[in-house]
Amino acid sequence: MTTVPTDPATAEAPESPQSAARPGTGAQHAATGPRGAAHMLVPALDGLFAGGLPVRVRAWDGSEAGPRDAVTVVLNRPEGLRRILARPGELGLARAYVSGDVDVAGDLADGLRRVYGGRRDRGAFRPTPAALARAARVALALQAVGPPPPPPASEARLRGRRHTLRRDAAAVSHHYDAGNDLYRLLLDPSMAYSCAYWEGPDATLAEAQDAKLELICTKLALRPGSRLLDVGCGWGSLALYAAERHGARVTAVTLSAQQAEFVRRRVAERGLGDLVTVHLGDYREIGEGAFDAVAAVEMGEHVGRREYRAFAARLRSLLAPQARLLVQQMSRRGRYRGGGPFIESYIAPDMHMRPVGETVACLEGAGLEVRDVHALREHYVHTARAWSAELERRWAEAVELAGEGTARVWRLYLAGGALSFEEGRMGVDQILAVRPDASGGSGMPASRRERVLGG
Repeated sequence: MTTVPTDPATAEAPESPQSAARPGTGAQHAATGPRGAAHMLVPALDGLFAGGLPVRVRAWDGSEAGPRDAVTVVLNRPEGLRRILARPGELGLARAYVSGDVDVAGDLADGLRRVYGGRRDRGAFRPTPAALARAARVALALQAVGPPPPPPASEARLRGRRHTLRRDAAAVSHHYDAGNDLYRLLLDPSMAYSCAYWEGPDATLAEAQDAKLELICTKLALRPGSRLLDVGCGWGSLALYAAERHGARVTAVTLSAQQAEFVRRRVAERGLGDLVTVHLGDYREIGEGAFDAVAAVEMGEHVGRREYRAFAARLRSLLAPQARLLVQQMSRRGRYRGGGPFIESYIAPDMHMRPVGETVACLEGAGLEVRDVHALREHYVHTARAWSAELERRWAEAVELAGEGTARVWRLYLAGGALSFEEGRMGVDQILAVRPDASGGSGMPASRRERVLGG
């Protein structure tokens, strides 16, 4: 979505007053007036953006308006406008895109970048009452009013109080039980579903994920026989790597039944049954232990705001004296601490993030000594783009596996996620901490290079 748009009053007219939309995009609706629906919509939307609407609009009647060199937003059906007016802001737009009522002709990531950068309100995307009133009048004139369609089937519908055992299990199932085959399509062969560590511009996704796993194991000082607890183990990438490459004895914990089954199968295939135990359940259900190391890789975002201090205290209680903890966790700047209306409705319900300093304070408040914080924000940009490229390359397979609605969710999620990290609205960090012994000793080397990189 590029440059400042042209004045809608002088925008070009459609080819004819009755120009038809493409098949399947609402061709039954005739163009309204000599200029068409798009020419009525653009002035109503202009006021939302500091420099005017940064996209071109193509409406269901075939009319187009807006800057010629911009990404084009395609309103395939009037239902898309109804969805947006019913839930103005991010969620309405997401519903319209996921349902196929709205499309983007061009680079989706670039379109999101320009829309976000051009908004008058740099906080949450909330149109003003005046802007909504203008849009409603245009919708009425276009005979596009009416009740909005129901939300897409892929939208989460959780019940009960947040962060109970039952609701947390349902939230995890919504995202992680979408099907192992879909994740296998997107991820590298290790099935690592977290920020990779890109050591060079020519690294592959698999190499970057291997580098991340090795970095974690090094920071945790794993050696043969080390007892590692992997909280929120995903599809077992860290658990299997730590056992195979470092000889660690791993307890892997997940709330996802599909993940647990997948990890157990891989453990059996690789003959690691004596080193890796998989526990299907909540971290709050883990029995007492004295682990030499604990890892929580992009799991803390699901714990909850009020519950995080208890989570940190629980992790400390599971560590032996002088044992290490590594938390890899996303952070968020600004006042809003959730994932956003789209993320929380389609990807990670009940998600909560905080600035990295607040997470450090929670860990220190639990009696842990934080020894290192390693920012990986730019690495997540590369990771999300790698997943996005794989999704586009195998788009037809993704649609066949999960349906077009779910594939659209992932396309929007990965494009928007990469942009959030690129622009610094979100970050991700590896936080290394230790449980001191009774005398305050950490057992860690004085040299940071040796402590963090192993020499």
